[in-house]
Parts: sequence; C-alpha cells; structure tokens
Amino acid sequence: MANLMQKNFDPKEDFPNFQGHHSLLSKYLTEDMYCRLRDTETESGYTLDKAIQNGVDNSDFHLGLLAGDEETYSVFAELFDPVIEEYHNGFKKTDNHVTDLSPDKVSDDILDGDYVISSRIRTGRNIRGFALSPHVARSERRQIEKLVSEALCALGDELAGKYYSLQTLGQEDQQQLIDDHFLFEKPISRHFTSGGMARDFPDGRGIWHNDEKNFLVWINEEDHTRIISMEKGGNMKAVFERFCKGLKEVEKHIQNEGKEFMWNEHLGFILTCPSNLGTGVRCSVHAKLPHMAKDPRFGPICTSLRLQKRGTSGEFTESIGGVYDISNLDRLGSSEVEQVQRVIDGVKLLIEMEKKLEKGESIDDLVPDGTEEAAAKEAEKKPKTTENKEGSKTQDKPDTEQIKTDAKPAKKKSSTCSLL
Repeated sequence: MANLMQKNFDPKEDFPNFQGHHSLLSKYLTEDMYCRLRDTETESGYTLDKAIQNGVDNSDFHLGLLAGDEETYSVFAELFDPVIEEYHNGFKKTDNHVTDLSPDKVSDDILDGDYVISSRIRTGRNIRGFALSPHVARSERRQIEKLVSEALCALGDELAGKYYSLQTLGQEDQQQLIDDHFLFEKPISRHFTSGGMARDFPDGRGIWHNDEKNFLVWINEEDHTRIISMEKGGNMKAVFERFCKGLKEVEKHIQNEGKEFMWNEHLGFILTCPSNLGTGVRCSVHAKLPHMAKDPRFGPICTSLRLQKRGTSGEFTESIGGVYDISNLDRLGSSEVEQVQRVIDGVKLLIEMEKKLEKGESIDDLVPDGTEEAAAKEAEKKPKTTENKEGSKTQDKPDTEQIKTDAKPAKKKSSTCSLL
C-alpha cells in the first residue's frame, strides 16, 4: 500500500495503467489479483505496490518486480510464480532448485589464452532477517555492512584483504579502486532509483578485496553482497575454486554471529531481482571472437548453448576489437557446477568455430542443434528501447560500469572488474 489513507479507496481505483507496457508484470497482474493483494503486507511491511513500482514506472522493463524481503516470494506468490516460470525457462512453482558448489566436479580444461582474456564468476547473497535493498532501513543496512565487513576482514591466507567504506573513502583509495576497476557507482539507473535501491548512498555501502585483487565483495549494492572471483586468462576452474572457498569462508563467519544466507529448496538463493534467483551466478569470459561476430548465427548459436553474449563492457554496449562477454543464460533450475561447466564447454566450441573461420572453413558441422529455432525466435523479437530491462540478465546499466561518490569525483573512468 502507498500510505494508510489508501485503504479508504476501492482497490480498483489504484490499479496501475499498463498501457504501452511490455513487462511480465503487466502480463500477469490482473485487476482482480491486484484487488485481492493490494492491502496485504509481509511481516516487514512490504506491499504489492512497492513490489511492482519498478515495473509501473518503466514500461520497457522485462520483469517489473522486485522483492523487498525474503517473504515477498511467498506472500505474493500468486504474481511472482508465473513471472518466474516464464522468465526462468519453465521453472514451475512445484519445482525445486539444485545447489552444488563442488569445484572438483568441474572439468579443469583451461580455455585457450589466445582467445580468452579474462574469466569471472559473481553472485549475490542476502542475509536472513534483514529486508532487501528496495525496503531496507538505514539501521539494517549499517548492521549488514558491519556484519559482512567484519566477516571479510577475518579471512586469511589467499583471501586476506582490506575493506573500504564508501562513506569515508579517501581520494587516494578511491582513485586506486577506480584504477583497479573495482569501484561501483552511485546508483543512477532507473532500475535502482525507481526500485528504491539508491536511497541514502553511500551510507552503509563498501568494497572489500583480497590482497591478490582476484576476490572482491560489494556490500549493499543491489543485494546485501555481490561476490566476485576473477583472474586474467582462461582458467575458469581456478576462478570457481576461489569463488566457492570464499563463499564458504564468508558464510562460516556470518553463521558464527548467528546469521545465515537466504535460501530455500524451491528458489535456491533469494535475491532482490527475480531474474537472479537460484544460483545468482553469472559465469563469464571476455573472449576475442571477431570472425564469429560476422556470422549471423552467432547470437542464435549462443542461445542454443544456453549462453548470453554481450558487448565488451556488458549489456547494451558494443564489442571492442571483436571482444565479447560470454556468460551463462540460466540461473534457476540448474546448479552452479552445471552453469560453470556450460560456459567452459560452450566457449570451447565458440573458439573452435572461430579457428575454423580464421582459415576460411565452414562451421556448419559444429553448429549445435536448436540454432535455427533460436534464430527464428530472435527474429520475432523487436527491440523496444536501447535503455533496458531490469535484472541480472537484462539490467538498466552495464553490470561492469565503474561508479563514484558525489563528494570525491573520479579523475578518470574505467570499467569495473573488466580485467581488460
């Protein structure tokens, strides 16, 4: 509900105007459903109107929904379930997600370093008992920062590092974080501002990285934490091993304080945007594929491999020098191991195709089944805007953009965690 006076009005008078909207929200939220759920609240006070505001404000967004707490997904399941099913490739409300953080199950094939520039895995984690970023209070956000930063600073060996509060960040440290491509920006995208996630910045926000600068954690961006493991080259298994070890160590320290990550058997790890439910994992490489880029089947081939291709700096950016960001397309319904392996296997095939095209040879024998079907579906889609859809797969800003605080303007710009 928008305010306490809202109960004095018929819910039908509050139903949003979805004229010109293309979101899953506008597809599945009927007037009858809205009237039934308008005055319903989660235990923390999150309402349907708050959950849909992101989509109501932005007609071009694809989902249009954000969770304000863990309970959102059950209290408003009547709306969230069909949106999740369509977005996540048919994942039904009766299905259960599989979590598997076992790096020994991943093939240790190292991707060709002549083609793969860098490898990266990231995910989000939220801590049970706190509201999510669209609904979180300042006191909660500060407690999350304290809890997570102390857990991170307790890490040792290859994970030992340093925490930087954006509230007190000095000019020298800020510039170093910019130079390292680690600093996340003040939220200015529609995804953050209309979703209520940009409030109070930089209060309660911070960045931690290990001394080796290959393990990084953002605190209180879209989710309570965004955890990133990365390195130059194509050793994705090593990146995944560090990723799993870091997650395990951070969770152990948080559990020592009586807290735990949000997770359940049905949806896996609970994240703010429904697009990231499940693993929350985005496993990606920057790969040089200039010849593949000239083949009109490049996009459909990636789709048939359950991969997503982006420009060099992320969603809605162009490729520079034939370099593309290739990542897993799925989050929910398959495990972390499966998603990482899918990227390894898929990128290996793309590189094999690239090598054949370099020699002027045909790649027809390597094109995977389902490519023609994927091409037909892509041809049916008409881009609605260059600005965006929200979520991890489709977000209102490249998820690699560098961001700065207002008080201390950066001397130069660069891409976050690009490792280029």
